[in-house]
Amino acid sequence: MNGFSELFGEFDILGGFWVNIELTFFSAVIAFAIGALLTVMRISPIASFRAAGQIYVSVVQSIPLTLVILGCSLGLWGQLGVELADNSSPDFIATNSFRLAVLGLSLYTAAFFSEALLSGFNTIPVGQVEAARAVGMNFGQTIRHVVAPQTLRGSIAPVGNTLVALAKNSTVAQAAGVFQAASVMSQMIEFRPDLMAFIFVIIAFGWTVIVLPVGLVFTELSKRLVIAR
Repeated sequence: MNGFSELFGEFDILGGFWVNIELTFFSAVIAFAIGALLTVMRISPIASFRAAGQIYVSVVQSIPLTLVILGCSLGLWGQLGVELADNSSPDFIATNSFRLAVLGLSLYTAAFFSEALLSGFNTIPVGQVEAARAVGMNFGQTIRHVVAPQTLRGSIAPVGNTLVALAKNSTVAQAAGVFQAASVMSQMIEFRPDLMAFIFVIIAFGWTVIVLPVGLVFTELSKRLVIAR
């Protein structure tokens, strides 16, 4: 037990995990919004919208997340000078790096949220959409009143899986200079290799505490909604 107390006393373990939670939360909100827009584009009656949405999803899913994060950090900020924080602030670098990491995670995860939502859309009987058109609903009304509610219901499980993947992918933010759980783990391994077993137990337990409840909640929601249907 002394090993655990020593590590928690020397390193900001809880602070590192809290940054991962923040990265996951903000990225999930933005990515879900972008993913929903991409899904609407992919089922749009306009061919150019369908093509643009599908191209985005296919291209982004083919790119490693690390490359996307580095593109936001080194490309947008390093080369193009894009700043997402006040450069006169004393914590400018940390804040800007965090927001650039959120941007990268959001753009990347949006493609997977779109796939999850599209799987929910595919559970809707074609006749319901045709019936909506038959009664005079336009595309926007059909999406809002018929498609969206059933798509969300049918995509609960894959959306939950995507959220879990996003939480674990938040460790890649280290590539943008964001200090989080993976950074703390690197520090502990470097400076306290004598406590290696304790380090791995702490990190594994920390991720279990974060990820397991999310999986259980979405699994339960999925079961309830399936029964309700």
